Amino acid sequence: MKSSYKYRQAFASGIGVNNPVFVQILGICSTLAVTNVLKNTVVMCAGLVFVTGLSNLTVSVLRQYIPGRVRMMVETLIIAAWVILVDIALRAYLPDISRQLGPYVGLIITNCIVMGRAEAFALSNPPGLSLVDGLASGIGYSYVLLAIAFARELLGSGSIWGFRVLGDWWVNWNLMVMAPGGFFMLALFIWVVKGSFLKEKQEAATGAGKPAQTAPAQTAPAAAGAQGGKS
Repeated sequence: MKSSYKYRQAFASGIGVNNPVFVQILGICSTLAVTNVLKNTVVMCAGLVFVTGLSNLTVSVLRQYIPGRVRMMVETLIIAAWVILVDIALRAYLPDISRQLGPYVGLIITNCIVMGRAEAFALSNPPGLSLVDGLASGIGYSYVLLAIAFARELLGSGSIWGFRVLGDWWVNWNLMVMAPGGFFMLALFIWVVKGSFLKEKQEAATGAGKPAQTAPAQTAPAAAGAQGGKS
C-alpha cells in the first residue's frame, strides 16, 4: 500500500505540482523549435517521454556501479544511447518528420528535464519508481507543448494536423508560426496555470500547514478571581 502511494505521488508530481515546464521552467527550447506544427510536436513528445522514462530506468539500475566522479558523463552516454535509437527509428519510419525536426531530436540529449530527473531522482531511487518519475516528467512536459502547438497551428495557419479548420474568412497570424509565437504562448500558458490552479493549491497547502490558534492564557489576577469565585 505504501509502495503504491509512492508511485502515485511520483506520477502526480511530474504532471502537476512539480511540472518541468510551468513550475521548474525547464526544457523550453523545444517550445521554440517544434511547436509550430502539431504533428511534429506529437512525435517529439513521444520521443522525449521514451527517452526520459528509459534513461531514468537505466541510470537507476546502474546507480550502484556508477562512480560519483564521472556520473554526469555516464548519464549523458545513457541518454545519448536512447536518443540515437529514437533518431534511427524516425529516419527509418517517419523520414519526412525526421527531416522537419532536423537537429532537435539530437538535442534531447542536452534537455534539462532528462538530465535533471536522472541526476536528482534516478540516482537515489529504485528502478520502478524512477521509471514512473521519468514517464510522468515526460508526459507533464508533453501536454504543455501539445497545448501550445495546437494553439499555434490553429492561429498561425488555420489548420490542425494539416487539415483546414478555419474558413477563408480567417486571417493567419504569422507571428504564431514564427519563433516569438512559441514564447508568447508559453508565457501565457504559465501565467494562466500559475495564476489560477497552482496558486489555489499553494494557498490550500499554506492554510493546512498553519498551526491551530489557541485561546489566550488568562492573566494572573483574572485567574485568581476565577478561583476565588469557585471557592
